[in-house]
Amino acid sequence: MSTAEESPSSDSATRLPAHVGIIMDGNGRWAKQRKLKRTRGHTEGIEAAKRVVSAAKELGIQYLSLYSFSTENWRRAEDEVSFIMALVARNLRGHYNFYRENQIRLYHSGNIAGLPPEVRCEIATVTADTKHYEGIRVNLAVNYGGRDEVVRAVNRWVAAHGHAPDHELAIEELRPYLDLPEFPDPDLIIRSGGHLRLSNFLLWESAYSELYFSDRLWPDWTGDDLVAAVRDYQQRVRNYGGVK
Repeated sequence: MSTAEESPSSDSATRLPAHVGIIMDGNGRWAKQRKLKRTRGHTEGIEAAKRVVSAAKELGIQYLSLYSFSTENWRRAEDEVSFIMALVARNLRGHYNFYRENQIRLYHSGNIAGLPPEVRCEIATVTADTKHYEGIRVNLAVNYGGRDEVVRAVNRWVAAHGHAPDHELAIEELRPYLDLPEFPDPDLIIRSGGHLRLSNFLLWESAYSELYFSDRLWPDWTGDDLVAAVRDYQQRVRNYGGVK
C-alpha cells in the first residue's frame, strides 16, 4: 500500500469514489502462465481480493462490489465450477477474523436461488453475522448478471403489486427492486486482466460509472493497483450527460 503522502486525496476537489466495482479477471491466465492448474489462480485471486479490500478500507472507500462469479461462468468446465463453488463456501466463513478486524459488512448480489445449498447457507450466515459491522460494505456478486438482475427486479415489482404494470415503469419505481438498492451507483468500475468490456456487470447501475482497465492479472493485484485506479479516477470530470 502507498504511504499516506502518496495516497489519493479525499478533499472535495479530488473526491474519492464512494462505490467501486471490480471485475476480477485473469485468474486462469495467471495460473496458465505459471504452468499451474486454473484452480490455483482462483485460490490466489482470493488473496488478491483481501489485499484490495484492505486497501479500499484504508483509502476510505465506503462500498466495494467484487464480481466473483457470473451467470455465464456456469459454462466453464464442471470441475472448475465445482472448485469455485467450494472455494466460495469455504472462504466465506473462513475469513471471520478478517471481517472483524476490518469491520467489513458483507452483502450478496445475484440469483441466490441458482447456487448450491451450501453456498446459499454460507452467504446467508455471513451476511447476517457481519450486519453489525460499520466499516466498508463489500458486495460479493456471485451468480450475478446485470441482465438477470433487471429481469428479477421487474418480477419482484410485479410480485409486490400483484399485477403486471399498467403503465410504463419509471426508473425510480424499479430501483428499489434491484438486488442492493441501498448501494449507490458505482462511481468507478475497474477491470483487471486486459480485456475491455463489462461482461454483464452492474449494467443498470453503471450507466455513468467511470471505467478503468488494467493489464495486470487479478492474482497480482495489490493495494497499489487500487491506488493507481483511484488516482486516475480523480483526474476525470464527470458531467453525467450535461455540460459544466
